[in-house]
Amino acid sequence: MKLPGQDAIARDAGEHLVTSRVKLPRRIVERPLRQVGKRLLMALGVLVLTVLLVWSDRAGYHDNSDGSVDFLDSVYYATVTLSTTGYGDIVPYSDGARLTNVLLVTPLRVLFLIILVGTTLEVLTERTRDEWRLNRWRSNLRDHTVIVGFGTKGRSAMQTLCATGLKKDQLVIVDPSSNVIEAANAEGFVGVIGDATRSDVLLRAELQKARQIVIATQRDDTAVLVTLTARQLNRGAKIVAAVREEENAPLLRQSGADAVITSASAAGRLLGLSVLSPSAGTVMEDLIQQGSGLDLIERPVIKAEAGRGVRETEDLVVCVLRGHRLLGYDDPAASPLQLTDRLITIVRAENGSPLNTSA
Repeated sequence: MKLPGQDAIARDAGEHLVTSRVKLPRRIVERPLRQVGKRLLMALGVLVLTVLLVWSDRAGYHDNSDGSVDFLDSVYYATVTLSTTGYGDIVPYSDGARLTNVLLVTPLRVLFLIILVGTTLEVLTERTRDEWRLNRWRSNLRDHTVIVGFGTKGRSAMQTLCATGLKKDQLVIVDPSSNVIEAANAEGFVGVIGDATRSDVLLRAELQKARQIVIATQRDDTAVLVTLTARQLNRGAKIVAAVREEENAPLLRQSGADAVITSASAAGRLLGLSVLSPSAGTVMEDLIQQGSGLDLIERPVIKAEAGRGVRETEDLVVCVLRGHRLLGYDDPAASPLQLTDRLITIVRAENGSPLNTSA
């Protein structure tokens, strides 16, 4: 098996991987030095315009040292006038020069100060606020879910988790594509840009404090590397991974995955079932799709059901989870139900009402 170290997701649009970083849902300031550079260019433009105004009306100015104003004197006067109130060594004495100072140079001075001071305050304020938000997010994040890979599989996993009541602030998306993370941010999710096979990227997602990890990368070899890294960082989290080829599933389990979903073989079995029995295929597809028709859910046993048989419950019970044992509905050991059991049931997605099992 080849281990390229980078997920194919980043190459789909011909993108280059960028340095890993955390992106919170709200838009944050990017490249503050570039923003400051733009403001400095604007300030330089104001300075050049002021120099040209003074130089064009130099006859109306008086220099106390030699009486005349040359180009260097114009640059000097414009610089000290925009940055301070001037030193009085060069002064406008004609009516035209004084009118130009009142109507043009003074507003340019105000604009110059606004550009410089405003830029500094804006960058400092934005960066301070972003650092505060990021630190607050890290300190409050506990028992969250990390989804590695936000393609079709990762997005479907996210939709299923959110449909079951998981809040958006309890989900962290990890993907090497900046465009994918921006799309996740637009939907209200925190994203981490970077290669998930690297431990520093997963640590940025606070994976060491996560309760669940969903690995939905494009390549099976990448999934193996991510699983190994994730298990090393978090021994107690539940890891669910998806692979394309069934032969790679045992390798994922050996790497530390608690559950492995084989997407290619599962799709193939569904295709074969739909050919043999279109109705059965429709039911299976309905169960897979979250939020419509029939849904497969896990719930605890209620007090009224304790001591009863599996077929005496109102729901259509498929399996009983007792400790670490998964008992089928037809297993004699599944009945009677215990309060500590959990039931895998089929319900109506529209209102969560149980199916009628009296037939």
